[in-house]
Order: sequence, then C-alpha cells, then structure tokens
Amino acid sequence: MRVKSWMTKDVITVSPEESMMKASKLMKDHDVRRLPVVDDKGLLLGIVSDRDIKEASPSKATTLDVHELYYLLSEIKVKDIMTKPAIALHVEDTVEKATVIMNDRRVGGLPVVDDANKVVGIITESDIFRVYIDITRVRDGGVQMGFKLPRTPGALKPIMQEITDHGANLLSIFTVYPQGVPHRNVYIRIAEMEKSELNKLRESLGSKYELLFWLRDNVNPVVP
Repeated sequence: MRVKSWMTKDVITVSPEESMMKASKLMKDHDVRRLPVVDDKGLLLGIVSDRDIKEASPSKATTLDVHELYYLLSEIKVKDIMTKPAIALHVEDTVEKATVIMNDRRVGGLPVVDDANKVVGIITESDIFRVYIDITRVRDGGVQMGFKLPRTPGALKPIMQEITDHGANLLSIFTVYPQGVPHRNVYIRIAEMEKSELNKLRESLGSKYELLFWLRDNVNPVVP
C-alpha cells in the first residue's frame, strides 16, 4: 500500500518566517498537531509541532505582563523552533514503511514529498488507524477467528478450503510470526452467516486445528 493513497493531500503548511503565534493558531483552527515548514516554492525545510510550541512558550509562572508576553511570542519565529531537517516520506513509499518510521522515531506524523522535495501531503497516526480499519474490515462486524499454525508452506490452505466449503464469505486474513517460536498466528474474519452453519464451521475447525479464539466483533465502545 502506497502512502499517496492514504495521506492527507490538503496539507496545511507554514513559512519559516511566520510567527510562532500564527503557527499555533493554524494548528488550532485546522485541528492539527504539526505543520510542515516550506519555502516560497513549497520545498520542505522542517516541521513544527504543538510540542515545539509548548516547549518554546513561557511558563505560566512567568512574571512578564500581558504586553511583554505578547511581544515575546510575536518575536519567536517558526524557524527558531522547528525541527530540521524534517524526517519525510516519498510519495511512492509504503504505508508499512511509514508505520515503522513513526513507531521507531516516536512521531505522530510525517510530511510526504515528491522527487523535488516539494510537500504534497502528510500522513499521521489517524491515517494509519484508517488504513488498519479499512483493511481489516472491522466495521463490517462478522466473526473473527484465530489459529495457531506451523510455519510450513500450505498449512493454511485446508482451513481456507473448509471455510469456502461451508459457504462463508471471507472479509480479511492476517498472519503474524511471533519471534522465537516455531508457529505463526493467523487471524481470519468472515461475514455473518446462518447460525447453524456457523456452528458447524466452528465445530469442524475446532476439532482439526488449534483454535486460539472465536468471537463476534462489535465496534461499539464499552460503557461502564
């Protein structure tokens, strides 16, 4: 999956010469937590986040009066507090690569650039969540089952055949390879089906394979 299919394209940017106050207002007005910093040609120079602004702002315990505080904040420029160079993704990079970089670098979003280093979008944690929701098809509900299988080729094939033979509609399938163990975990989601047929499928699969779990998904939150 390529970043360009999932990124936010109407990205809000800011000039390095803009005041920190203006950058803060842009974030609040557009409900974002970071802004790519670009020159007059749209080329990426850095990135400024709400954390950068908080760290550069005077403490609430400051003895400055309102006018002094306003003057100080208006004098701080984006270029003074931005992170540079910014970590960026190429428009042809994958979402998987974006996820690894964001996780390893502990950042919540990355600007996306083209071959000329021009900002063409931004991908954030919210976009990653949307990818996961869409590819798992969790909003379709249904039944999810987990299996513990050997890592040998073809181990999944008979399970898929049995699911097909029972007339189930496959929604998604994922395989996870835990480190240091000789097995893999496979997670399969199928659409809802007639209860008696679903029970037959569960009984048949449970008798032949190591079934980790079998559950119906409900995306409604738990309310205490």
